[in-house]
Amino acid sequence: MGTEIKTWEIRDGKPVAVESTLAASGRTEALDLEAWIEADPSIVRPGLRLVGRQVMTSSGALDLLAIDRSGDLVIIELKRDRLPREALAQAIDYASDLATWSIDKISEACVKYSGESLEDVFSTNFPEVDLETTKINDRQRIVLVGFGAETALERMVEWLSDNYGVSINAVILKYVRTTAGSETLTRTAVISEDLEEKRSRDKKFTIPMSDEPGQYNEDELRRLLSNYLSKDLITAQRIRDVLLPACLKQDKLTREELKKEFLQQNPDVDPAKAGFSLSVISGQMGMKKNDFLRQVIGYEYPTYEWEKDNYQIRPEHRQLVVEVLDSIRREKSSQNNVVDRRSDSLSAEA
Repeated sequence: MGTEIKTWEIRDGKPVAVESTLAASGRTEALDLEAWIEADPSIVRPGLRLVGRQVMTSSGALDLLAIDRSGDLVIIELKRDRLPREALAQAIDYASDLATWSIDKISEACVKYSGESLEDVFSTNFPEVDLETTKINDRQRIVLVGFGAETALERMVEWLSDNYGVSINAVILKYVRTTAGSETLTRTAVISEDLEEKRSRDKKFTIPMSDEPGQYNEDELRRLLSNYLSKDLITAQRIRDVLLPACLKQDKLTREELKKEFLQQNPDVDPAKAGFSLSVISGQMGMKKNDFLRQVIGYEYPTYEWEKDNYQIRPEHRQLVVEVLDSIRREKSSQNNVVDRRSDSLSAEA
């Protein structure tokens, strides 16, 4: 049968079953339910901050994207009626794509939705959380929201949560419009939030991380490094414009020295948030797929097992780094000159 919520209104001292639907009351899932959740995300679960709506993924647009105080992304998939089991596959598809997203990409979605950076949104909504020690997108949570759920879906949700630690839940809502015209929204969850949180802590899927350097030949290493550092992503730019030049000036660069260098180049950044920017760099350095970065840049863990420090460009690759940075600068300078000439030409024609 699946989870359902029944509501009775007391009329003249007697309970009278109330059956309401969004459609029958002139409401729509897309325009009303999403708006209600945007106004108060605790309808889905407490402690969420929305960072995107109709966010495009490689599998299509997911309804709502949120983040919690742990830095986990929360995929919120809405259905106007009962939740079918197919909704689970769709949400897992979204989560598998989001698991590969960098902080830069998440921040782009956040800026598009709210006009604020991910750093600002997170620090404003979770002021008690230390940004420096927060791992953004370390886990992905799934919340399916509907007005009922198929038994098969409930069984699958509980099985994935119980046996494999997938952070997933189904929230069942009940919309009621009383005879007096007032509207109410009631919720229940297939898995209690406390139990979901415990299971999620016990078992979790994470982005593959590593400290092992790559073993590429010089030509391939040059290609990989050039492609990455040429990207317009914020973290790639910070590694290119801050970390590498600073490391070239000395044999070893401490985290505090890197922080000072970053603030000198970015005077508008709140010093309290600079640590978050460094943790983003650290996260990129530690992703398993970025082994080419670790082949060029070494680091240590002198203070905490999670905090990279004492960055250094490996001696055998210092000249390669110099050449790659010079090549990127020349390329960008050439592109800027082309843009300037076009601008001058248009001005002259005007």
